[in-house]
Amino acid sequence: MQRVLFIDRDGTIINEPPTDFQVDSLEKLEFYPKAITNLEKIASKLDFELAMVTNQDGLGTDSFPEDTFWPAQNKMLKTLEGEGIVFDDIFIDPSMPEENSPARKPGTAMLTKYFEEKYDMPNSFVLGDRITDVQLAKNMGCKAIFLADNETAHAQLKEQNLEDVCSLISKDWDKIFEFLFSKERTAEVIRTTSETDIAIQLNLDGTGKCDISTGLHFFDHMLEQIGKHSGCDLSIKVKGDLHVDEHHTIEDTALALGQAFKEALGDKRGIERYGYCLPMDDCMALVALDFGGRPWLVWDADFKREKVGDMPTEMFLHFFKSFSDASLSNLQIQASGDNEHHKIEGIFKALARAIKTAIKKDVFSNTLPSTKGAL
Repeated sequence: MQRVLFIDRDGTIINEPPTDFQVDSLEKLEFYPKAITNLEKIASKLDFELAMVTNQDGLGTDSFPEDTFWPAQNKMLKTLEGEGIVFDDIFIDPSMPEENSPARKPGTAMLTKYFEEKYDMPNSFVLGDRITDVQLAKNMGCKAIFLADNETAHAQLKEQNLEDVCSLISKDWDKIFEFLFSKERTAEVIRTTSETDIAIQLNLDGTGKCDISTGLHFFDHMLEQIGKHSGCDLSIKVKGDLHVDEHHTIEDTALALGQAFKEALGDKRGIERYGYCLPMDDCMALVALDFGGRPWLVWDADFKREKVGDMPTEMFLHFFKSFSDASLSNLQIQASGDNEHHKIEGIFKALARAIKTAIKKDVFSNTLPSTKGAL
């Protein structure tokens, strides 16, 4: 399904004149700070369709003749095109507010094609500087990015009961691009076999929020370490054949989790790629990680107990081998100490911190962390 970024014009792409609010001459054409730079990155790096949606009060009347509008409009579009920014569609409503035209924002009469099944409205955005842009987002079934002062915007949103519609309030185009770019790094993996049924949702740019249930309590506790200490939002739901034993549940969860990281990392441009280690009470755990595209595991950890909680210790090596294979990562794991619980938890926490370091992304960099040109 195709996502769409609906973008207002005046006050968003170009500055709105402070007195008459009409850009009716070339002299009045002035781009909003950092709009061109970030629109180019959105157009080149993200997969949104771009649609300009603008109200132009009285366009075509004596008070706003079309021959004063189009030179500035065409100059703006030509400038943007020169930077690689081309709108897939442009919608201009010329009606006055008192006409209550269904095509005028926040009305949707111009935008009915976007209600077709091929468009992904829940993951689309309206970007604009007026409360009508947020209202349009609500009417389209998508979210809003509000170019406004924080205090003023919150008051308007509260008054209109639109707080849940607005995903970001910012007047900084850098922040807007960073927000849209970070939304890319998510994955949802469904893995169903005759032995397990697994659903994983992963957001690399989350806050460490976890919702995990595998049927194995100690395993849940370890997986929560990955989410919490990496800063990733992680939901894992597993129904496995625990009446047989724990093997399939642990192995298949590792495979699905590794696949989720592989998908969420995408082309890996801008990431740090590498990460490593921490102490845990009497134990030292070291996890060296490389999301370099080549799976390998070096394992140096021994356990004296058969089980910790309800999880067999022999399955830990198997978990990390499966994760490495599915995520295409190189893992080197060492652990020493006397307390088996601390050793295992130290390994999972060290993995989480290694992930946190490795997935860190410079949103303004499109370079691949490799001299090969591919990962």
